[in-house]
Parts: sequence; structure tokens; C-alpha cells
Amino acid sequence: MPTYLWQASYTAEGAKGLMHEGGTKRKAAIKQMVESAGGKLLSFYFSFGKDDVVGITEFPDHATAAAVSLSVNAAGVVAFRSTVLITPEEMDAATKKSVAYRPPGARG
Repeated sequence: MPTYLWQASYTAEGAKGLMHEGGTKRKAAIKQMVESAGGKLLSFYFSFGKDDVVGITEFPDHATAAAVSLSVNAAGVVAFRSTVLITPEEMDAATKKSVAYRPPGARG
């Protein structure tokens, strides 16, 4: 299954909800959401700085991951970003592919 890095920042309303609910209940709710979409929550952490939450998930496909992202962002209490992660083996396969590319301004 494809793997994704999640990064999220709470709005003021989202932070109030987290303060009311607590961290372990929030993680349980996220795990339930991920599993109900056919995915797996591999890791979940609260953080401080630019992001309030980071996590790693797996989903069956990109459409499912996009559906989760849309649902979370549509709720309006979290600014949510998802990044596709590439395994070392996938990167090995990518290095073996040839792509024709002409940089801007190059001749030929």
C-alpha cells in the first residue's frame, strides 16, 4: 500500500477541541478514521512548531488518501497536508528510468 506523511496544524477551534478531548482520544479517533477508509495508522505524534500533528499512514490507493485529506480539510479545524512517501526500492527503480528533459533556456 502507498505510504503517506501527514502534517497538520490546528485552528484555534481545533486546538480547543483537542484541549477538551485530549491526545489519546484524538489519536483513537484518527486511527478509527484511517481504518474505516481501509488504511493503517503507522505512527502518530503531536509536535510543536509549524505543525501540531505528524503521522505516517498507509492507504490502498491515492484516491482513498485524497478522500481522507478532503474530509479533514473540509471540517475546517485543521490545516492538513499529505505527502506521498517513496521507499528506497521505489527510488532504485526510478533511478533506472530514462526521461527526456530539456531545461529552460537550453538549446537542443
